[in-house]
Amino acid sequence: MDEGYEPTIDVASRLGRTGPVPTDAGVLVPVPRPDPESAPEPGVRTSDVDRWGRSERFRAITRRLFDPIYRHWFRVEWEGLEHIPAEGGALLVANHAGAIPPDAPAIMHGVETELGRPVYGLAENLFRTLPAVGTVWARSGGVAAHPDNAYRLLHDDRQLVLVFPEGTKGSGKHSADRYKLRRFGRGGFVEIAMRAGVPVVPIAFVGAEESMPILYKSNRLARLTGIPYVPLTANMLAFGPAGLLTYFPAKFRIRVLPPVTFDVQPGQERYSRSRVMEESERIRAMIQDALYDMLRARRSVWFG
Repeated sequence: MDEGYEPTIDVASRLGRTGPVPTDAGVLVPVPRPDPESAPEPGVRTSDVDRWGRSERFRAITRRLFDPIYRHWFRVEWEGLEHIPAEGGALLVANHAGAIPPDAPAIMHGVETELGRPVYGLAENLFRTLPAVGTVWARSGGVAAHPDNAYRLLHDDRQLVLVFPEGTKGSGKHSADRYKLRRFGRGGFVEIAMRAGVPVVPIAFVGAEESMPILYKSNRLARLTGIPYVPLTANMLAFGPAGLLTYFPAKFRIRVLPPVTFDVQPGQERYSRSRVMEESERIRAMIQDALYDMLRARRSVWFG
């Protein structure tokens, strides 16, 4: 979310169009003004897909399919769900792990099931470019990780947004480095929260590291394919090709920490870089300390 993005261009007013929506690259693309002759009756929706690509009907289906895995395979347990606001925007920030990380679906499912609030997950644009996967991810609440997308979701739509500041550095960790948090980028998530005037809610996630641990990474294949990392996992050794999609039944424990607020004026174009980095490191340290505390109390990987 910090670098490598095109600037946002609002061309709607120039072209006489309405309803700019974000593309995968974060550029606003105008939606043609509807034809009055063919427009539906006022108040009648022809689709439940919102401007971000999320479908509540599709999300309900994925929740039904994922719920047995969530409850009986990963046996997810939460602490501190009361720290997630019942209304208004908030940025959920968690540690990231697993060759194909299961933490995002687990967090999104738990919050939506327990609190009844939708969660939008920010992810690398790679997801949106994959055939079928991109559509499924978008319909499930996935959004390209662009600062403008995050700001509009938090400030304009007042939604819950989930982000993993470690990015692929977290999910690509070797098993020997499990639960050692990587650097939280350049603190872009803090700046977005400041600008949107919303709290950051830190989340510590234990179990994902063991559900699909990476034993080896091929940097050469990663460069050839353009994929951030090409891993060999313990799951592949145990289950063969099926190990690409089969997780070990590690028990998931998720701890939500008290919200972090910032005593700054929202809506500014820029914020102190030193203050942003200081807050980013403070949040990282909160999550790291919580992970160590949870690991000390854990009896086993499989039973918690």
